[in-house]
Amino acid sequence: MAYQLESAILLCTGGRPYNEDYANYLLLSDYSCWVLADGLGGHGGGEMAAQLAVETVLDTFARQPGMSTEHLGTYLSAANSAVINAQSKDPRLANMRTTLTLLISDYQSAVWAHIGDTRLYYFHQGLLEGNRPATKDHSVPQAMADAGDIAQKDIRFHEDRNRLLRAMGNPSDFRPAITTPIALNAGDSLLLCTDGFWEYVTEPEMTLELRQSSGAEKWLAAMKERLELKIADKKITGNDNYSAIAVMIRP
Repeated sequence: MAYQLESAILLCTGGRPYNEDYANYLLLSDYSCWVLADGLGGHGGGEMAAQLAVETVLDTFARQPGMSTEHLGTYLSAANSAVINAQSKDPRLANMRTTLTLLISDYQSAVWAHIGDTRLYYFHQGLLEGNRPATKDHSVPQAMADAGDIAQKDIRFHEDRNRLLRAMGNPSDFRPAITTPIALNAGDSLLLCTDGFWEYVTEPEMTLELRQSSGAEKWLAAMKERLELKIADKKITGNDNYSAIAVMIRP
């Protein structure tokens, strides 16, 4: 059975002067692809890396649509090569990197891949399995949580939370994580979000707002309101860009 997929995108600069997050998606007749990236690097490199990676994934997907492990590997490798090629053309961009998370569906099932700490959450019938993201951050705090040194929840504001172990644009260490497909059901939802978003919106809050929202746009708007209230209440300045993609599975 093929489902309808309702999508919405949130891209916010936050307390920064410019936005290094980038998101886009493409809906084809047989497959759909959503991509979110969080760039890093000075001289505009983060912004360029994120946009270049996302658009390269979508361009490659449009030419070779599919959702096998080989397809996802092709999309990710093309994006990584595009970032590395851009680095070589401008010495100021030599250190630019980006996280990236992509989701692909054939309107019956879904598969995803990621590198870095941009997360994907999968809600089955409005609930998270184990109240955790479906992806695992490639970061120092996540490694500490895996080793039992800190709790999973302590990743959010850990002092080393910005130390990534993997990112796109590193020619010597490109190791994305690719899942196996899962069957979708009407009522399922997926959320892709950058660290500037999930640092301030907890998993229980994501779940609560999902249950109270009638659509993808309203879900994102409700979570955005929560995030901005926390920023205001704590008088935080200079908070990171925060971005998300919501996908809801309709009958």
